[in-house]
Amino acid sequence: MTTPFHDLQDYISMPRVGSVVLSPDGTRLAAAVSVLDGKRTGYTTAWWGIDPAGVDPARRLTRGSEGEGGAAFTRDGDLLFLARRAGESGEEAVSALHRLPAGGGEAHVLASRPAGISGVCAASGGESILVTAATLPGATDEASERSLRAARKDNAVSAILHSGYPVRLWDHDLGPAHPRLFVLEGEPDGEDGAGEGAGTPAHHSTGETGTPRSIAQGLEAEADRRRGTRDLTPDAGRALEEAGVALSPDGTTVVATWKHAEGVGLSAHLVRIDVATGRRTVLVREEDAALSDPVISPDGRRVAYLRHQVTDETTPPVITTWVVDLAGGLPSAVVPAWDRWPSALAWVPGSDDLLLVADDHGHAPVFRASLGDAEPVRLTGTGAYGSLQVAPDGLSAYAVRSSYTSPGEVVRIALIGAGGRGGSGITDPADDSLVTVLRAPAERPQLPGRLEDVAVQVTDPDGTEVTVRGFLALPEHASDQVPAPLLLWVHGGPIGSWNAWSWRWNPWLMVAQGYAVLLPDPALSTGYGEEFLARGWGRWGEAPYTDLMAITDAVEVRADIDASRTAAMGGSFGGYMANWIAGHTDRFRAIVTHASLWALDQFGPTTDASFYWAREMTPEQAEANSPHRFVQEITTPMLVIHGDKDYRVPIGEGLRLWYELLSASGLPADADGSTVHRFLYYPDENHWILSPQHAVLWYQVVLAFLSEHVMGVPQELPDTLG
Repeated sequence: MTTPFHDLQDYISMPRVGSVVLSPDGTRLAAAVSVLDGKRTGYTTAWWGIDPAGVDPARRLTRGSEGEGGAAFTRDGDLLFLARRAGESGEEAVSALHRLPAGGGEAHVLASRPAGISGVCAASGGESILVTAATLPGATDEASERSLRAARKDNAVSAILHSGYPVRLWDHDLGPAHPRLFVLEGEPDGEDGAGEGAGTPAHHSTGETGTPRSIAQGLEAEADRRRGTRDLTPDAGRALEEAGVALSPDGTTVVATWKHAEGVGLSAHLVRIDVATGRRTVLVREEDAALSDPVISPDGRRVAYLRHQVTDETTPPVITTWVVDLAGGLPSAVVPAWDRWPSALAWVPGSDDLLLVADDHGHAPVFRASLGDAEPVRLTGTGAYGSLQVAPDGLSAYAVRSSYTSPGEVVRIALIGAGGRGGSGITDPADDSLVTVLRAPAERPQLPGRLEDVAVQVTDPDGTEVTVRGFLALPEHASDQVPAPLLLWVHGGPIGSWNAWSWRWNPWLMVAQGYAVLLPDPALSTGYGEEFLARGWGRWGEAPYTDLMAITDAVEVRADIDASRTAAMGGSFGGYMANWIAGHTDRFRAIVTHASLWALDQFGPTTDASFYWAREMTPEQAEANSPHRFVQEITTPMLVIHGDKDYRVPIGEGLRLWYELLSASGLPADADGSTVHRFLYYPDENHWILSPQHAVLWYQVVLAFLSEHVMGVPQELPDTLG
């Protein structure tokens, strides 16, 4: 049997479904689908129309040569989307807002900003359209923005002067431009697109005139109908970095997260912004919690949001759902006693119920929570859900569902029957009777094996019995006659779960090469309650490690597993655990550590969010749990992988690990410098290695390393390594 997982080029060529958006009247559903570009070095995204009834096939809506970004539907059903367009006078292409009319016709540029537009939302019952765009701090209007950017470019200046922390995030520098919110102004007026608004208030700018760059064949002849933008947040500074933004149904009010400094750290509160005047009011602010993900109810009276309890060295995170009146007042908790972490909030028509997603025992189902109830109602069984969209009649919701047996697919969820208000929901966690898969341009691929649920009982030092579970992906041929070598793959986070499909960390590529892959959820994993997570808080090298070893032991006794040929691997926190495992056992034949934490005393002050680390792990805890202290115990061949643009786990971690492996480990380099260890270094990749050609190389090198040390069969390395 041959599947797309047997050939890496076939694998990276599979279409990938992202998010979905639903029109306010519920008749139009669009999904973002990414495909490999012509050079096979990146992905381009297009928006496809999905039939909400599941009858008609998907239909492609956008065809930009460089792909499209975020999208939203207007009240009238027009599709707004972001697409890159060339700037003036040879400027680099930036993302502009485009409009595809509901009644047919070609897309056209609706609004642009000098540095591009990064986000859009539209009022479901009003005319307001809101965009997010990076703006230099000294810019007061579009003309000054262009002048300042030209001065930096002409003088080849890239320097950034900081006055606060943090200074970078994941893989990019913060500043000198920061996000601001703009509302579109005026109406299209002939071919020049200047528009006529109600005067020209401060921070008002109009889009350029002229013919826009084509985003699809035939667009060259499209008249330019651009609208101006008015700055709602000229004094935002860095307050809107990674902001959650919601626009009221009538388009008169914005609710956004607003970051504020707390010493060298940051927290976030909720603000209410009047669209007409730009007047900003604090809606909710708490000293011991950060707030995120606001969504406004369909009746425009309430705001639901997530509350993140501030952590410390003994207090792990707690995330809860809260609701506050848009007019202000005291917030109230939704299902306050529930010990799961909510996310992906969406209101149900009637404005008394919320849909939310939460990790639960290897899945991330959709739940329905009624205000004031103690527990939510579960609506879906298997899989992990995201991008929730609720139909205006309240009978259905739409989402993207994935699991470790299927990449993302667009689904419809019935909100009647067992899932209706007052109903008991489903009782069987495998019950997907309320879910219908819709027709999309990406089909579910055939897998090269099977997936099983595995679990083991673990006794903690205090005598508490705990169940540790995970998934085991097995080759089709695995049996007592042909046992498969085992690969232990530790998830990152550390707070997370193996429950959703990952194109980047995909076990089926290993299964296709004959490996069984164990995907466990040890202590610090989500979906098992707060106590389970707390078992590893501040003690990374204790319960997470013993959980991993216990579930590996349980799997190795199976007749279809070859316990004599095993390896361990992981990325980020999973890489930390790979390093910890290397210094605490020699049971594995090989270890692969990607973007890993090595010396915690060094990592803390150099990561992009040191203030989190400083409050969550004391120097004593960091010392006790740092893998570098056990370098002399490492006798297993290790493959170290790191990207230089990784600011979350800086490259210094990989460099120090590599040097100390060769110089101080129990398996050091020979006198002539030769070593069994390897270091795969990416000068221009980040925490995840995102470009397809580098992802292919990643798997090629990892599989070659495992083949040599686990299977005893050396493999040639790719020619592209030189």
